[in-house]
Amino acid sequence: MTVPHARPIGAQHPSVRDLLTVRKDASPGRIMVEGGWEHDRLLATDTTIDTFYWCPGASTTYAARRIAERAGQVYRISEKLLARLSRKTRSDGLISIARLPVWKPQSFRFTTSSLVLVADGVEYAGNLGTLIRTVDAAKADCLILTSRRARPSHPSVYSASRGTILSTPVLEFDDIASAAAWLRGHNFRVHLADPAAGGSYRGVDYDGPTAFVVGSEGNGLSKEWHAQGFGGVSIPMLGQADSLNVALSAGILLFEARARKDGW
Repeated sequence: MTVPHARPIGAQHPSVRDLLTVRKDASPGRIMVEGGWEHDRLLATDTTIDTFYWCPGASTTYAARRIAERAGQVYRISEKLLARLSRKTRSDGLISIARLPVWKPQSFRFTTSSLVLVADGVEYAGNLGTLIRTVDAAKADCLILTSRRARPSHPSVYSASRGTILSTPVLEFDDIASAAAWLRGHNFRVHLADPAAGGSYRGVDYDGPTAFVVGSEGNGLSKEWHAQGFGGVSIPMLGQADSLNVALSAGILLFEARARKDGW
């Protein structure tokens, strides 16, 4: 058995250059997806698959046929070319270019059980992916990005999010003031995650729509967020460390609020 319509291509084919561009995170709105479970997650959504690259010597025909049925273009590549394109130590010969969903701020409707996470200045793709995965796990409504340095289209975001980048709404605002105004307009009670804050996250009222703002790994929250007049909450540090990883902090805060809202 083979994969229908899989055209053999070499290293000089324009589609290979296109994939290398996406692999370098230089094509916003599109993301490289590689691997078996990664494609299982991709196929479980209605995400558009622009291009599929299949290496017969490294993958099963069954998996490749399923992906090929959804892809706009299907190419067959050699194991030598796969080694050049792959981001994995051991690839299973399945690589796609997929389009990320586009979410619009005006399309959201919130209730008293709503939760939102704001990530300000996130620097690392792995942390961004883990934040997205955490938002999904806590049944939060969306992730908001301000002053971001890591892009959702980075391939590492897909793997770190376990593919939830395809189903978790991610919004980006041009400036902090716009994001804060959007939250106020939807009646969110906003809490800034700040190690220097006097109040513990356990002593906060989480009635109504709730949003947490977490800062970058190196610099913490921007002064602009503090200038918005929102209150801060802290996670007590009981050892020698003065802070936690941003994704871990977000998980603690989101699940505390979710437990309160849902009556765990």
